[in-house]
Amino acid sequence: MKLFRRTGVIDSILLAILVVVLIKPLFRLKYLDNWPSIESTFIADARMLSEHLPHTGWQPLWYCGTRTDYIYPPALRYGTVLISQLGHVIPARAYHLYIAVFYVLGILAIYWLVRIGSGSRVSAWLSSLATALVSPCFLLLPVLKNDSEFLVPQRLHVLMMYGEGPHMSALAVLTAALAASLVALRKPGRTALAGAGALCALVVANNFYGATALAILYPILVWSVWVGERRRDVWLRAAVIPALAWGLCAFWLTPSYIRVTLTDLKWVAQPANSSGGFLLGAAVFYALFSWAAGSGRPERIWQMFVYGSALLLATYVLGFYYFQLRVIGEPARLVPELDLVTILACAETVRILWLNKRFRIPLALLVAVAFAPAAKYLRHAWSPFPSASPQSAYQYKLAGWVREHLPGARVLPVGTVRFWFDAWSDNAQPDGGSTQGMLNQNTLVAKYQILVGDRADLAILWLQALGTDAAIVPALASLESYRDYQHPDKFRGILKVLEDDGHGTIIYGVPRVHPGIVRVVDKSAILAVPKISGGDRPALEKYVAAVENQTQPAATLQWQGFDAAQIQATTAEGQSVLVQETWDPAWHAYENGRDLPLRLEDKMGFMLIDVPAGEHTVRMQFETPLENRVGGIVSALTLLTVLGMVAGPKFL
Repeated sequence: MKLFRRTGVIDSILLAILVVVLIKPLFRLKYLDNWPSIESTFIADARMLSEHLPHTGWQPLWYCGTRTDYIYPPALRYGTVLISQLGHVIPARAYHLYIAVFYVLGILAIYWLVRIGSGSRVSAWLSSLATALVSPCFLLLPVLKNDSEFLVPQRLHVLMMYGEGPHMSALAVLTAALAASLVALRKPGRTALAGAGALCALVVANNFYGATALAILYPILVWSVWVGERRRDVWLRAAVIPALAWGLCAFWLTPSYIRVTLTDLKWVAQPANSSGGFLLGAAVFYALFSWAAGSGRPERIWQMFVYGSALLLATYVLGFYYFQLRVIGEPARLVPELDLVTILACAETVRILWLNKRFRIPLALLVAVAFAPAAKYLRHAWSPFPSASPQSAYQYKLAGWVREHLPGARVLPVGTVRFWFDAWSDNAQPDGGSTQGMLNQNTLVAKYQILVGDRADLAILWLQALGTDAAIVPALASLESYRDYQHPDKFRGILKVLEDDGHGTIIYGVPRVHPGIVRVVDKSAILAVPKISGGDRPALEKYVAAVENQTQPAATLQWQGFDAAQIQATTAEGQSVLVQETWDPAWHAYENGRDLPLRLEDKMGFMLIDVPAGEHTVRMQFETPLENRVGGIVSALTLLTVLGMVAGPKFL
């Protein structure tokens, strides 16, 4: 055991040095010269969180307001904030440091997973080097090979080209979680059990596609251990690990979070088709075969796991690519996980065949051929990390113009400008960095009519209904990479031009009787508005007429951080205060210490405050929801349990 640990530490140091050299520019990178990348939203999110610490329950800048927790799992977000605060670096640099560290740790975790599972030092080196240098998916899916110009391994390619920082960080932790789980399931002891639970929680807290892979691979691991050892306590320990993981996540992974995420999933993933039977069939085949080949044979646990994982992930991912099979989510997103398990299965096959001396020369040649594509990658190893200065970027200039000329206004950006809109300052928008976490579904209905529809009148009505003061509209020949507007010229001659960048992008002003997102409205008129559908102009006109009524007095709203706001308004009998911010039950309105009714009766999903006639100073406060408070207690108790398992008396 001492030799195992000593050689493992030495190998880990050497492997870490190798991977650090491969991605060296990433540790120094501030802004990547890849402005269309979705990594911008994580940088923007971290910047907002960093400037509103310690934690805000509400985020008013995206989707006409949503809960901060809904936007994304917390690990990468707050990990980036922590690096930024402690290291005194900008969020963009902190984000790249976070993903760089996890990339290195992910390769090291593969070494330890294979070393623990197979007992082979050579196999562990082979697997970790293969993950760092090559991608089997290029052979399985040639379309992906064509996407990576220099054959950059898929794990690194999607990390830098498509901004998959949370997913690849989750994949890095996933490997470590499986290694700890393998130890915890096979050997009595509390430390590995606690570590496995904590690492599984960290997978989920980084990204849900990583969590999806964990949900596929963890049962295979449990089954493999149980079949190989046939001990009943395996199931108990297998239940403890996810219980600990859930408990550690309970403070943010609330029932409403899950509900909102599943609702928004329909906007970012195609619905499942009737292909679940194929995956189930593959699972049944694996269970029967592994039972016949490995029952009561602990030496075959690792083989059962790697081959079963390769079979089921290949069915899930390749079944989608070649036969359009879809069970849940987007199977194409799990290509890096398929890469991983394919490498593990191939390395184990090489290890088994190497025991027969007759196969060693052919195997050595085959391994050399498999690693041959790495030569092209190594010649261009630093190509994925081109740096750029934001000051000259199209996105920076437009976001800066809005900050300077329309401070506090809600503005609709599109394309890459939408991604970067909040990377440097607080700019409110009715859309957001990504579709996850969107609480108000009306924003997507409106977005379709504004961006895709050819009618300027409907688009303007929707912009007014969302409390939007301006819209950034890039023409087809603009500097914008994405063409979100199908008819960008529809506003010409109709809306006032606030800014023209001279390259095809125009910022149009939206006509409104008063700026801001608070209105004094006739309550009966608001309640009389029927349900509004996408192209229902009469209902939309009725709503806008009630909101944009020039006979109603102006009101003001002043944000006090993200969780509180103060409203000044004067109302007459029968009037209410409309706040064009998404309604949530955690919002409360107070005046002179008295709780005012705050209702969801507005057809756009906004908040309506009942007030008597007179002058009002209303304080709005977002209060921590009960489910988060209960979840926080559960997480604290679970954390104490984990610490007790590591440092306290042995109980399992």
